[in-house]
Amino acid sequence: MVLTANLKLEDFYKIIFDNETLELSETLLSKVENGFNFLEEFSKDKVIYGVNTGFGPMAQYRISEENRNQLQYNLIRSHSSGVGNPLSPQSAKAVMLARLNTLSLGKSGIHPSVIFLLKELINKDVTPLIFEHGGVGASGDLVQLAHLALVLIGEGEVFYKNKRRNTKDVFAELNLEPIKVHIREGLGLMNGTSTMTGIGIINAYYSRKLVDISLKLSCAINEIVKAYDDHFSEALNSTKRHEGQQKIASRMRESLSDSKLIRKREDHLYNKKNKEEIFKDKVQEYYSLRCVPQILGPVLDTLEFTEKILEDEINSANDNPIIIPEDQHVYHGGNFHGDYISLEMDKLKIVITKLTMLAERQLNYLLNAKINEIFPPFVNLGKLGLNFGMQGVQFTATSTTAESQMLSNPMYVHSIPNNNDNQDIVSMGTNSAVICSKVIANAFEVLAIELITIIQAIEFLECQNEISSNTKKLYDEVRAIVPAFKEDLVMYPFVEKVKEYLKNN
Repeated sequence: MVLTANLKLEDFYKIIFDNETLELSETLLSKVENGFNFLEEFSKDKVIYGVNTGFGPMAQYRISEENRNQLQYNLIRSHSSGVGNPLSPQSAKAVMLARLNTLSLGKSGIHPSVIFLLKELINKDVTPLIFEHGGVGASGDLVQLAHLALVLIGEGEVFYKNKRRNTKDVFAELNLEPIKVHIREGLGLMNGTSTMTGIGIINAYYSRKLVDISLKLSCAINEIVKAYDDHFSEALNSTKRHEGQQKIASRMRESLSDSKLIRKREDHLYNKKNKEEIFKDKVQEYYSLRCVPQILGPVLDTLEFTEKILEDEINSANDNPIIIPEDQHVYHGGNFHGDYISLEMDKLKIVITKLTMLAERQLNYLLNAKINEIFPPFVNLGKLGLNFGMQGVQFTATSTTAESQMLSNPMYVHSIPNNNDNQDIVSMGTNSAVICSKVIANAFEVLAIELITIIQAIEFLECQNEISSNTKKLYDEVRAIVPAFKEDLVMYPFVEKVKEYLKNN
């Protein structure tokens, strides 16, 4: 793939998840070189932040010509101070790609060698050791991106071939040369939103999968309880103007088009043949079955807006100062501030938690025989009293959902002034993105448990030949992972396997 500095999310995913090789266009290289050459000349007799001044509250101190390069190395080394869990190699690679694309706009004044080395590291799957904790998301992701910059100067640690190793050793093995500081490579690499954005894009990718899975499971559960079709009908949902709701309802109709179990209300309740005083069948389904378009609709709308914001951010200059050669000017401002991403990650984790809550309620419906009046307690296919069915694993789903509910409190409004109050209001964007990723991981676990339960319910009903082709495909694929069981099993290996199946298919 040839990078042009106008990167779509679909292309971003191809590089991260499909390992497509990345190349740099001549136009891109020209922009970067032009930005560097302009800054080199423009900065000779002017005061420019981060070139010949200190950083943050120390910006009032002039830096002498002979110390300018050392200033950049000092910045990188001093801010390589992250702690906690390392980012996954996948997330770290996304951070690199996000930073590469931003720098490729030619608005940061960095030397072209930076983007060449970033390209090589991405293509060779060498990812920097970056920790979850450290950034406040205001002067960019300073701490996390310092760990990226540390690798680019040939120091620190990387992950290569699933091993954590010294950068120096891996560079020697792959014949890679570290970058050298020319003007402001330290600040140019560190001052931006690329960590929160890279993690955010990974979050969006998996959130899209979660919406698809939740939709499939919602369709399946409507099938096996023989729900009526009017709650996802075009006629009903077109009376509400929200696009997400209408899209979800449309996809439900498509998914269930060949189901032999879904019923039409007019065939059962809208004819004069029904003389029951107390109706045996439910007139309306429980909310977790009937309100799927109204619940998943806002989730989808939120996700689509988040994807737009993420794509805008990776194609934006989020540095300070911003170099614009066309204007013959260097502009000082706050493009590094991560509020856009922080807010979207908070919104995304809230809706994914709601999706998880929907799954947990659907699961409870299946497991509670007094509510569904169809299945044995806990969809227990063995001997009641002796066997437990899905009883034990429900606790896991409930506790995991509760954790996500707690984690859904907003990070966006948790600003704490720091940096001698220079950074007196911050975004906490990376924290928001990291917490969002935890909520997403939790969602996969709960949906895996719900899916196993649905498959067991189909087994109980022996309706494999009546369910829709989409549900049948899901049934067959999960049955290859989890056998039908009457006797109690140790469940955690199966939950983990189904979770991985959901993430990777």
